Amino acid sequence: MKKTLLFIFLAFACAFSVSAQKKTNGTIYIEHPALSVVNDFCNAFIAGDEAKMASLLTDDFKAYDGTSNQSDGGAIDKKTFLNEAASFKNQFDYFSFVDFPGSYPDALEYQKDNKDKMITVLSWKMLNGVHKKTGVKIDASAHYSFAVTADGKIKRMISYENSKVFNEIRASLTTRTNGTIYNHHENINTVRKSMYAFEKGDVDKALSYFTKDAKFFDINNTPYDKADNMETTRTDWLKFINDYQIVSIEEIGYPDYLHYEMGDARIVLSWWKFNLIRKSDKKKLTVGYHFSDEFNADGKIISEMAYYGIENFKK
Repeated sequence: MKKTLLFIFLAFACAFSVSAQKKTNGTIYIEHPALSVVNDFCNAFIAGDEAKMASLLTDDFKAYDGTSNQSDGGAIDKKTFLNEAASFKNQFDYFSFVDFPGSYPDALEYQKDNKDKMITVLSWKMLNGVHKKTGVKIDASAHYSFAVTADGKIKRMISYENSKVFNEIRASLTTRTNGTIYNHHENINTVRKSMYAFEKGDVDKALSYFTKDAKFFDINNTPYDKADNMETTRTDWLKFINDYQIVSIEEIGYPDYLHYEMGDARIVLSWWKFNLIRKSDKKKLTVGYHFSDEFNADGKIISEMAYYGIENFKK
């Protein structure tokens, strides 16, 4: 009982302590001259107007990368920032820089440690465009913090952006390899063995080359990324054999095995021609198939995506 009472007392005391510690530290504005300064800056950025942007920045302006692990936050000075910002518009087609849907900027006037009476403007933006040289699309949200001086100049800007898309742009400016393509490989042999076991109606053997938790995708499924498991696939394959006589399955061209450097992915791409007779009406069908089979390091198929025209099977 003592422990219970002590717990209740401590919980009450902590709750009281938290509520007693509330204290304001300034004012948040939805309308403020500093918001107009930031809005003018953003419009100048959209237009690529370097002179206008320069007029809105202090001489000692610094821009920081909020996601940087550098000790100085990846700080750059006014001149460097303007060179980058002014060229941004010309690097992208369909360029836009707008408020994130449902959001609006805030102006914060802090009381504590704010002798210079600066206003902090927080904004949430959507950055959109297609990089002209690489074709990389930006469709990303970003957060910005601006420090605006009492005389209406931006002294500091901290950007919180998704660096992955910009890294992809930089990487795409050069040519680089991403693994090895094989036209003969044990994984190619595995796909062939599975395919020809299916041709002979041996569904269990065809599936024996897959892991038990393998995922099976059909491009005609809605949603397209819906995956079937081994049990469902066995039922579907047996039904296919029951509904269609497989006259032959022919390899088109030759399969490729791609061992990617990025992600260490192992993919066999193969193309096939299914020569079929529909048992219900004896109609002959020739259907082209493309399969993308992903392997694990042990040489087992962990997922398969099937591409084919569903219209071929309609009566």
